[in-house]
Amino acid sequence: MTAEPNFDEIPAYIPKKGEEFMSAGQLKHFILKLKVWREQLVFEAESTINHIQEDSAPVADINDRATIEEEFALELRTRDRERKLINKIDKTLHLIDMGDYGYCKTCGIEIALNRLEARPTADKCIDCKTVEERKEI
Repeated sequence: MTAEPNFDEIPAYIPKKGEEFMSAGQLKHFILKLKVWREQLVFEAESTINHIQEDSAPVADINDRATIEEEFALELRTRDRERKLINKIDKTLHLIDMGDYGYCKTCGIEIALNRLEARPTADKCIDCKTVEERKEI
C-alpha cells in the first residue's frame, strides 16, 4: 500500500506583489490542494474497506460483537460524509476548469485567499456564508 497523501502538508499560497486574483500560480496551487485532499479521502475509504474486511471475523462474545458493529457503523457514516466531500471537491475542480473558481456564487465578488486556503471548496464569500448561516438558525 502506498503512503497516505497529506492535505495538511501543502503550504499556504503566498501571492506575489501585484499578482492578479486567481492567477495561473494560484489555480495550480488550489488544483494540487484539492487533488491531494481527494486522494487522502479515497485512501481513507480504501483503508476502511480493508479494516472492515479484516476485522469482520465472527466474535463469540455478543458485547464484543456489538462494539465492533458500532465501530464499523461509525466508520461508514464518516466515510459517507467524506464521499459527499469528494463530490464537492470534484464540483470545485470543475469550477476551476470553467474559470469560475474563487468567486462567490451569490454575489460574485472574490473569495478571500485565506478563506480558500482554509476551505478550498468554499463557493461563497464570508459575508454571504454568514448571512446564509444566520437564516438557518
